[in-house]
Amino acid sequence: MEQPEHDAELDARGLFCPEPVMLLHNRIVDISVGGVLKVVATDPSTTRDIPRFCQFLNHELMYSAEDDQEFVYFIRRGE
Repeated sequence: MEQPEHDAELDARGLFCPEPVMLLHNRIVDISVGGVLKVVATDPSTTRDIPRFCQFLNHELMYSAEDDQEFVYFIRRGE
């Protein structure tokens, strides 16, 4: 699948739980409602934490993939 268009990017490579989600929490507020944030991380715990973050805060996890030990997420900001 081709990666979606995005409005901003968060590079969380090299960071470990809970840092990627903490940065995501701070960064998503900078994006307009309906905007898309691309997150790139290396911590495998993000495969659990980012979907839960999206579900809990009503953001849409549009796309997620693992590519060469990097995890890529596209999140559409909810209300």
